[in-house]
Amino acid sequence: MLQISLWKRLLVLTICLGALAFSMPNLFYDRVERHNDAIAMMDQGQDTPELRAERGLWPEWVPSYLVHLGLDLRGGAHLLAEVHVSDVYADRVDGLWPEVRDRLRDERAVVGNVRRLPSDDEAVLRVAVSNADGMDHALAVVRELARPMQTLTGMGANDLEVRREGDEIVVTLSEAERAATDDRTMRQSLEIIRRRVDEVGTREPTIMRQGTDRILIQVPGIGSAAELKELIGTTARLTFHPVIRQTSDPDTVPGPREVIYPSMDESGVYYLLEQSPVVSGEQLVDAQPDFDQNGRPAVSFRFNPTGGRAFGVYTAENIGNPFAIVLDGEVISAPVIQSHISGGSGIITGRFTVEETTQLAILLRAGALPAEMTFLEERTIGPELGQDSIDAGSTAAIVAMAAVLIFMIATYGFFGIIANIALLLNIAMIFALLSLIGATLTLPGIAGIVLTIGMAVDANVLVFERIREEMKTARGAARAIELGYEKALSAILDANITTFITAAILFALGSGPVRGFAVTLGLGIITSVFTALFVTRLMVVFWYERRRPKTIAI
Repeated sequence: MLQISLWKRLLVLTICLGALAFSMPNLFYDRVERHNDAIAMMDQGQDTPELRAERGLWPEWVPSYLVHLGLDLRGGAHLLAEVHVSDVYADRVDGLWPEVRDRLRDERAVVGNVRRLPSDDEAVLRVAVSNADGMDHALAVVRELARPMQTLTGMGANDLEVRREGDEIVVTLSEAERAATDDRTMRQSLEIIRRRVDEVGTREPTIMRQGTDRILIQVPGIGSAAELKELIGTTARLTFHPVIRQTSDPDTVPGPREVIYPSMDESGVYYLLEQSPVVSGEQLVDAQPDFDQNGRPAVSFRFNPTGGRAFGVYTAENIGNPFAIVLDGEVISAPVIQSHISGGSGIITGRFTVEETTQLAILLRAGALPAEMTFLEERTIGPELGQDSIDAGSTAAIVAMAAVLIFMIATYGFFGIIANIALLLNIAMIFALLSLIGATLTLPGIAGIVLTIGMAVDANVLVFERIREEMKTARGAARAIELGYEKALSAILDANITTFITAAILFALGSGPVRGFAVTLGLGIITSVFTALFVTRLMVVFWYERRRPKTIAI
């Protein structure tokens, strides 16, 4: 006999009602979007009658999650930028000169006078000493500046190569350090661009690395590619301030020459700081993930000579006091000064993971783009083209759904109606999941939904055909329905698992539109299996319990 426990029935019904509730806001896209924008602006402190009216366009107790529209549906700007990663080599080597000079001057009695020689390659530091007999000692002193690599690909290697060429000492970055520098430069560029784009409140921008030195930037809803280029060129502001005190009251009134900034990571925490910074990000030469003397993850940083002197004087006079690292008006870290930090370098310790120290190092270096970018491709996509894409995709989806609905009713009669109801719930579930995870819907994503519509009824066809076969054995309607679902299960799972694996491979190896297609296809497979095995079965059981038919005309 057909038996489904009460809790399973309630669970399936709850999921179906939840799918309808969370997908419904997409039917009123413009109204809900204006409601969400008004809430976001009011949370930032803005409160006007217009915003309150916009907020009232949608009930507060109703879900307001939306599927974000991609660049091809909403319009916006598209840029492909090439990052000149090799520019960073010259900056790194140039920043080494003051430290090399100071170390060798301390050994002047052995090496003599020290001077920097011109070099055809800006990424090569050439140094000469006046005492040729002290050359070997000078090489040993400079080699002490090399540090072991902290990355997995550079384990066992140092970041600097120091060698002798005639009467010169030549200092360059090692191959492992160059590869690590390229990766850090790209990650830093991505972080800066993402922060710049997020500042204007754009929805779901696509900012991803392509190849070794290129970045793809797609921002829906922005006016033009020129506007996006100007936005990306904005320089972030990084400063180091003395901390007066920490507070949880955002309304604290700062005194003269004081400012109050929120914490980036701790919600509800604010720092009252001195307005004048000790040093600024322009004086920061480098910041790298590192480990402290106890082997715990930390972040090491280094200033140029001017910043190093100012920082050394401040830390000597403020041992035991915190100082704040401020990026774009937010405190990203407020470590306590443990000792006098001389030489322009120091280390930030705390309860960090290795990933957190990497992220913090990136943020510390995110004061400005680390290298020049050349824009290889730029396009402005008007919203009218996006509307054309939406109309074309909607037409395709409606035609596909209408064809499937008619076919199922013509082939299976009442059971076809049940399959069609499940298909509509399937589409609602897809949009509900896309809304909940904040996915971006693109034109290939619409194609994935259209494909799902055609595939969704496959499982129902397998079940219904199996029920037909079981009815021929004269075992009764209830037994035929039960066996139909049981024996069709393996075929349904086999077909959908292989397709889901394909979608997973597309998502893992693809990018941009390919991933959008893979996401909608993968979600469609999950919802199709659920509606075919649980939703249609529950509807058939409800029908059977009400009618108690002796036979099934399917």
